[in-house]
Amino acid sequence: MVRIVADSSCDLFTLDHEDFKTVPLTVYTDERSFLDDESLNVSEMLDYLEKYKDRSYTSCPSIDAWLEAFRGSNEIFVLTVTSALSGSYNSALSAAEMYKEENPNVKISVIDSLSTGAEEVLVLYKLSSLLKEDLGFDCVDERIRAYVRNSRLFFSFFSIHNLAQNGRVNKTVAAALNVFNISVIGTATPEGTIAVTDKARGEKKSLQVLLRNMKEAGYVGGKAIITHTENESAANNLKALVLSEYPDADIRIVPTRGLCSYYMERRGVVISCETK
Repeated sequence: MVRIVADSSCDLFTLDHEDFKTVPLTVYTDERSFLDDESLNVSEMLDYLEKYKDRSYTSCPSIDAWLEAFRGSNEIFVLTVTSALSGSYNSALSAAEMYKEENPNVKISVIDSLSTGAEEVLVLYKLSSLLKEDLGFDCVDERIRAYVRNSRLFFSFFSIHNLAQNGRVNKTVAAALNVFNISVIGTATPEGTIAVTDKARGEKKSLQVLLRNMKEAGYVGGKAIITHTENESAANNLKALVLSEYPDADIRIVPTRGLCSYYMERRGVVISCETK
């Protein structure tokens, strides 16, 4: 069986019936660390971070952590958070080269999602679907890379303090939030960076803007993944909004793990979709 490995920005712990492993990133403050694995209490982490006034930051998995996830398999697909904002992809690449040196007959593909969270979930489910077609490793690799280029991610965040603190977005934009119930709307760019595109007052309006942006990007129904940080009601409302225009759309809702919860913060909602 082919093994699928992703870092914990993928928000999943299991993937259908696949041989699937995740490698945790870590959230740090000067006082504590939060390893993004199965034992992490995301709500407790968020409570702590909301009260903590000093710096916080994240760290990618080590080469050894990736190697441990690879061991025991000869065919492996690896998916990472965007290389534009994290060292996870480069760490996985280095581990893959070392693993191939130890195991000359291994097939291993390391894929830069150029995104995170919901888009990684979308890609992982597509990868699982392709593997069930018994197409062969190289064919699956080609098709999943093409799929990455034809999917998009959009977000609505009511706080981007942690994104700004870590240099992911402009601090001036971040300072304007947390006032008047305003959210920022944005997207993952083709280069794998974050672009803020809109602002919206209130959750209902922000969800409407997300759907509009999906349609403008080429969404015409089909698969979509919604992730949320302790905001299941908004995720369900967004799903209902999409289904009101595309009744046959295949939409799944996934709560975020630690890494994405850290950057999305409470109330954050992300949607990733297939495009034409």
